[in-house]
Amino acid sequence: MATALITGASNGIGLELARIHAANGDDLVLVARSANKLSEIKAELEQKHRIKVIVLAKDLSARDAAQDVYNETNRADININYLINNAGFGDFGMFTETDWHKEQQMIDLNITCLTQLTKLYLKDMVKRGNGKIMNVASTAAFQSGPTMAVYYATKAYVLSFSEAIDNEVRDKGVTVTALCPGATESGFQAAAAMENSALVKGRKLPSSKEVAEYGYRAMMKGKTVAIHGLLNYIMANSVRFLPRSIVVKVTRKIQDVAK
Repeated sequence: MATALITGASNGIGLELARIHAANGDDLVLVARSANKLSEIKAELEQKHRIKVIVLAKDLSARDAAQDVYNETNRADININYLINNAGFGDFGMFTETDWHKEQQMIDLNITCLTQLTKLYLKDMVKRGNGKIMNVASTAAFQSGPTMAVYYATKAYVLSFSEAIDNEVRDKGVTVTALCPGATESGFQAAAAMENSALVKGRKLPSSKEVAEYGYRAMMKGKTVAIHGLLNYIMANSVRFLPRSIVVKVTRKIQDVAK
């Protein structure tokens, strides 16, 4: 019986990935801030799929949160076969006007916690000679992003980090996948206060379920970089052939508040 650890599992892509793993018979360790939501998900998945679900209500932006999660799974003698670093958030606005405390939490969650969880569980996977990691990046990883400067930078880190680590461990039986969705129908936009951005306002966005299913397949195949959607794939790769000054201007235009 395999076990998947999923962060940010209380809604959106994380919740849908939990449902996919449960449907495939995997036990789960689900991590998110909301104890109530996690308890509801635990009851749903255990009853429906007859699997074991452990829930850990934690703020992963807090210092030592990643180590705490690792310690708890070790104490319970749980081997993590799939690590899915999905937890993350963004913020919308000009950098001079956004809140530093929120941005510091964003860096701690999107980068620091993801990196530490990867380091802790990757060592065990390498020792066993098997395991899969999915780090949820974004199409934002492929260019800088005015009005979401820190978020875009954190996702560029996730992409670069994941590609490098995958190269280091692939010959040891472990793969690392960077999932890069574009704008997705989830709670992300509300949390980032970007509902009025031209990037999402009035657009029909892919569902969290669609993105999760694509990401799961990519991880199981051991794909290093998985960009969801043909248009997203074309746009993410086209930036390599354009001057960076042009790319940043176009990104600003796409992201700005819709008129």
